[in-house]
Amino acid sequence: MDKILENMDKMLSHHPTSMKHVKRIKEAAKEPLDHKQCMAMFELSTKFILSGDTQFQKDVGKEVLEAFAQNHTADFEIFFNVKFILKLLQDGYGTLSKRSSDILEYIHLGLKYIQGNTSVDETFHALQIELLRIVCEKPGSKLCACVCKLLAEYPQCIPNGKFQVVFCQQLVRCIGQFQCTSQDEDEIVKFLDQVNKVSGLFQQIWWTQTTAIIPTLRELFTVTSSTVGSDGPSNALATVVHYVPLEIMDEVIQNLANDDCITDVEMKTALTNMIDWLSWPLAKNADKWIIGLLKGLAAVKEFSILIQVTLSKIEQVFSRLFYPILRQGALSVLKYMLLSFQHSPDAFHLLVPQIPKLMASLSKERSNSGISCQQQLSELVHCMIFRFSGFPDLYEPVIEALKDFPIPNKEKIKQLLNQSAWTWQENKLEPLHPKLVAKSKTGKTGVTNLGNTCYMNSVIQALFMASGFRHAVMLLKDGDSQSLMMKLQWLFAFLEHSQRPAISPSSFLKASSPPWFNDGAQQDCSEYLRYLLNRLHEEEMTSKRITHGQRHSYSETRMDCGDPGKTLIERMFGGKMVTRILCRCCCNVSFCEEAFTDLCLAFPPPNKVLQRCDYSVKITGADNVASQFKQKDMTAKSPNKQTQTIYREPSLRMVPFEIIGSHGTTKKDGPSLTGVTKNDYFCPFNSMPKNDFAVDCVAKASGSSRCKSVSDLINYFLSPEMLSGDNRYYCNKCTSLQEAEKVVELTGNPHYLILTLLRFSFDLVTMKHQKILDNVSVPLVLKLPIRVNSKDEYKIRAKNQRCKLGSWQPFADTTYLSIIYDLCSIVVHSGISSESGHYYCYASDCVDANSVIGLNEIWNGEGGDDDRWYLYNDTRVSFSSFESISNVTNYFPKDTAYVLFYRQRLTRQPCPDGEPVSADMGLYGEVGLSNELMEAISRDNLQYLQEEDK
Repeated sequence: MDKILENMDKMLSHHPTSMKHVKRIKEAAKEPLDHKQCMAMFELSTKFILSGDTQFQKDVGKEVLEAFAQNHTADFEIFFNVKFILKLLQDGYGTLSKRSSDILEYIHLGLKYIQGNTSVDETFHALQIELLRIVCEKPGSKLCACVCKLLAEYPQCIPNGKFQVVFCQQLVRCIGQFQCTSQDEDEIVKFLDQVNKVSGLFQQIWWTQTTAIIPTLRELFTVTSSTVGSDGPSNALATVVHYVPLEIMDEVIQNLANDDCITDVEMKTALTNMIDWLSWPLAKNADKWIIGLLKGLAAVKEFSILIQVTLSKIEQVFSRLFYPILRQGALSVLKYMLLSFQHSPDAFHLLVPQIPKLMASLSKERSNSGISCQQQLSELVHCMIFRFSGFPDLYEPVIEALKDFPIPNKEKIKQLLNQSAWTWQENKLEPLHPKLVAKSKTGKTGVTNLGNTCYMNSVIQALFMASGFRHAVMLLKDGDSQSLMMKLQWLFAFLEHSQRPAISPSSFLKASSPPWFNDGAQQDCSEYLRYLLNRLHEEEMTSKRITHGQRHSYSETRMDCGDPGKTLIERMFGGKMVTRILCRCCCNVSFCEEAFTDLCLAFPPPNKVLQRCDYSVKITGADNVASQFKQKDMTAKSPNKQTQTIYREPSLRMVPFEIIGSHGTTKKDGPSLTGVTKNDYFCPFNSMPKNDFAVDCVAKASGSSRCKSVSDLINYFLSPEMLSGDNRYYCNKCTSLQEAEKVVELTGNPHYLILTLLRFSFDLVTMKHQKILDNVSVPLVLKLPIRVNSKDEYKIRAKNQRCKLGSWQPFADTTYLSIIYDLCSIVVHSGISSESGHYYCYASDCVDANSVIGLNEIWNGEGGDDDRWYLYNDTRVSFSSFESISNVTNYFPKDTAYVLFYRQRLTRQPCPDGEPVSADMGLYGEVGLSNELMEAISRDNLQYLQEEDK
């Protein structure tokens, strides 16, 4: 015994031959020793283990204890008794705390050598109580891992009965407060290993005692839903659900979602904390439980919770895609969150700026995980762009980042969008998440989408940016407050003076919506615009009739717009056209004059080609001037060899423009109004030699020399149409159906010219609505031909030109007024059908008509604040440029110009009907609103500021 102690002393002194001494001690343990000697060795080795100054001493103590306990089991059972174990757990050892992991490791070591002891059950029972007490004290991850490691090897120490459920619940609370404060990689790895040991014990317990699963999960929800504390529970809780059988997940979530005792705040907190689990490395099944809870809440229509959590956490979920170890679970949750959040683009738009960065990072990674993520993300993003089309300024960098990946077909996109979408989408969900966002940097106010009301919003913004109309509406006084016009005045006033980022047009929607429109369904914006203008016109006409010549409800504004008997809609948007039809049998000409507020321009059939014309055109002025069309001698000269002259004044603005002509005259077989049939589609002015500068501008504006232009569509609208076959004309003079020629000419010009491109049609073969997706170049400036001759002059000329069949000649020396229009708004439809898609609007603060702007300024949008372009997309308002507008269809083939607003340029030239052309509304300065309206705006601005403070 003395030799053994001598060797122990040498070990304590770090003798160079320490390992030899350890070996001698272990060999000596095999020799017979009396009880007292054994006890001395057990005490000495215990001292080494629990009080050793170095790890070497602790390790030597363990080896010696194991050697003597294995060879002297009976003596060790006496030494390692219940009383000794309880003393260690309750009082510690020397200076060592009772909650030291070293004590638990020592007890774990000693249990191995008392298995055959008759009193071992008493020891296990004592440990059940003491270990439960330790867990209830919420120890750190290291001590808790020691407890669970001991229990995993000795399950007899796990509390049983009702205490087992309590133990599992307390273990969940322990995990909920685990935190790793170290940034050292080795320490982090140790922490992760400790957490895995703790959570791994659940699998062992639940395997034999399934009744403990549900109570444990209830406690897990209690911890995750707790609002106490600012830091929230540990993400280590993600390891708990790893071992929960997925078969019971649906039942558990259903019970949670339908539990009336759980408040919305608690549910929101729980879901928010669960999403944080995605940050835990290798958190298996966490994504399935998160998606399951999201689905469960959607099933019970808890959309408010879902919306708030999605908007607050989706960026965090997206950021986890940068880390391969977290990618799989994060991508699953991200896909569900985006595909279910279809009532608003807000969630998707939060991610759009980060998508190119992620795609670039994944490309550099060059891993299978990265490639798979890119492919799935590309498919997901294309689905979102399809669903929330109409944001070209946002999506252009994203499209560029995804250019190397295939675009899923339409069927695949619809399948993905339909599989996860919440019920009660669109109009039911929008009011659930009012967001207080900063007002656009443009200073403009957006309009809230009330559920597929983008058709109305785009029209409102286009009308609002028609400054002349807006000022005229704002100047109206003493009107009926319930009239549609006064509601429009209030809407315009709030758009101009509200401090809110966006306003809700709910009142105006209810008042202006056509009775056949279904709430929440997508509608045709041109149909709505036509109905709105007609309602406003009829309302004012009714008001005028009621007053019987007295002062009407809509007081005179400062607009010098000619006939005061006209309504505001007639003065602003009203134009006139004459349709004349020539019977090719009797030469009788019939006339029909009608008013219009917009021109509906059809697309020419694909086989229609432009023909050169056979007459010269003389333009005698720069702006809104008369032009003479004279028929040329129709001898056997080739049209291509004929000379044509154009006289231009140098004051013409050097901007991208297209000149739109009317009808010329040529000699054909049989009588003809113009000598050119509808089948010989032609563009009169296109045959004119043009200034190279202007042609270059047009090419840049269109973006492609092959795409159609607005001039093409107008010329097709104005070109002659042959009525033959089943479409023959009934001639009153012949009293029979006859072949005839129909020509439409414009005789009255509106102040605001509205052009609707007829893109939508119904296919009788497929019985489906379809859309013409042809790109159409939109010029900044148009010249519209207005015929000066009156209806009476038509009749006189027709009477004086009785002719024989085949020798009738059209009118010569016809005078046209060339009215110049500047582009001010474009309503774009994004989609493939009139029954779906999205509308948004480009609009500009038009430049002064007399200013001269350089070409570079036009392209770059640097012509000053007055010619700046804006993109209005519901609540979102952003800066844009004419170059972006010109290229939008090139980047997004579904996004096509649909309704165009042009404003007549400021001029002093008289109109064909003798009325002066309206001056630019910018001359009128500030608009004085009624006191009632100004007070309403002030109250709302104050309320908004109070909301922001909250």
